[in-house]
Amino acid sequence: MTIALSLPVAAAPAAPLATASPGYWGTVWAQLRRDPVAMAAAAVLFLLVLAAVFAPWLAPADPYKASMLRRLLPMGSPGHWLGTDELGRDLLTRLMYGGRISLLMGVVPVAAAFVLGTGIGLFAGYVGGWANMLIMRSLDIFYAFPSVLLAVAIAGALGPGLSNSLLALTLVFVPQVVRVAESVTTQVRALDYVEAARMSGAGAFAIIRVHVLGNVLGPIFVYASGLLSVSMILASGLSFLGLGVKPPEPEWGLMLNTLRSAIYLNPWIAALPGAMIFITSIAFNLLADGVRSAMELRR
Repeated sequence: MTIALSLPVAAAPAAPLATASPGYWGTVWAQLRRDPVAMAAAAVLFLLVLAAVFAPWLAPADPYKASMLRRLLPMGSPGHWLGTDELGRDLLTRLMYGGRISLLMGVVPVAAAFVLGTGIGLFAGYVGGWANMLIMRSLDIFYAFPSVLLAVAIAGALGPGLSNSLLALTLVFVPQVVRVAESVTTQVRALDYVEAARMSGAGAFAIIRVHVLGNVLGPIFVYASGLLSVSMILASGLSFLGLGVKPPEPEWGLMLNTLRSAIYLNPWIAALPGAMIFITSIAFNLLADGVRSAMELRR
């Protein structure tokens, strides 16, 4: 009599689960997170934005309330941690509210120039020929003047005010973004896959949207991010010269101008708006450098 023994069959090892690739932008974000300098700069900017946005709830006083009895109080005074300005207004409050206008004047012109300059540069670079020459030679006129002089000239012609300052700075930055966008688009237009799409009968708009735009936005974005610190300095310079925001609005460049008379009486108070401009512009610059380094990756 034969007895059959049934042995347990070992289960086949499970196939390893495929891990999804993080993609280009995921890799860029991972690289950026490993940059301590860029992360520190981003944290500083985040805190400045939070202080500016929530200034009505965080500020200890009214930014417009003056008192000649409390003018130019030193740092650490009771109720005024950073002292008061030349009209007795709380300086910490003025700095927090001033961050709203200063950050706005630093970011909005670059964002507007990024949108306008990218569109014009894409058109000029893809079309080429006489249209490219006409656009680029017309914009070369702006390069005959330094950015500071051009911003002062345009703001002086338009007159002081926040909207005029934003328009002046946007006009300064648009030609610079257009030149970068046109250069990158001209290089991408000559690639094989763009020529193949053109030969397959795809329209110009479809080619730009599908094949060109995704490959040129990265370099343009990196260049535009580097303009943020320049925009902050130029915006503060316009307000310092009286071509930007009008008094009594709190703005760091304007505050730096009005506190000039106090530099011999209380130099630390007079230096605070300049320190805020310096810290913010350096943070923008360091973050832009980190983004540039993180995006130097091959797709």
